[in-house]
Amino acid sequence: MPPDKTKLIAGLGNPGRKYARTRHNVGFMVVDALAKQYDIELNKKKFDAHFGRGRIGDTDIILVKPMSYMNLSGQPVQQFANFFKIKQGDILVIHDDIDLELRILKIKSKGGHGGHNGVRSLIESLGGGNFIRFRIGVGRSGFGAGVSDHVLGKFEGDELNVLEHIIEQTVEAVTLVLGKGTKEGMNSFNNKRI
Repeated sequence: MPPDKTKLIAGLGNPGRKYARTRHNVGFMVVDALAKQYDIELNKKKFDAHFGRGRIGDTDIILVKPMSYMNLSGQPVQQFANFFKIKQGDILVIHDDIDLELRILKIKSKGGHGGHNGVRSLIESLGGGNFIRFRIGVGRSGFGAGVSDHVLGKFEGDELNVLEHIIEQTVEAVTLVLGKGTKEGMNSFNNKRI
């Protein structure tokens, strides 16, 4: 990926205090961490999203947190992509994944939605799935809780310590992908246990 193109980095989640720090909002947490690390203010509002512009290394980036709720995440991202003329391959999406255990981060260059409603909305709105994904494992409930109860539940106990490492590692992974490309990111992070 040449560094002269603007990249759009979208973290998926749900707005509001009720959903803060839940498993489903780990995408928001990573975008907040990127904003903090690279001194980017997420204080602008457009297309039903909070966003900020800045640079990571040599790359101009737009950080986006859709405020439309998870199931409708695609529309704000698509509106940003159209407005700033950003192609699907220059969109990076950060989201939770129940099919990966906690401590696992997996980078994919494209694919389907895997049952994730936020990713499904993105594919429908963008007209395809050729965007880069950072899938953050949140695992499944060990107590028989339903999927929605699990992903809308907050990280607890030992998970909180792991969460901080996961967020740090995902920030590193995003930075690496921006600087050296998706393949380099996949080679460095896809088989690594955090």
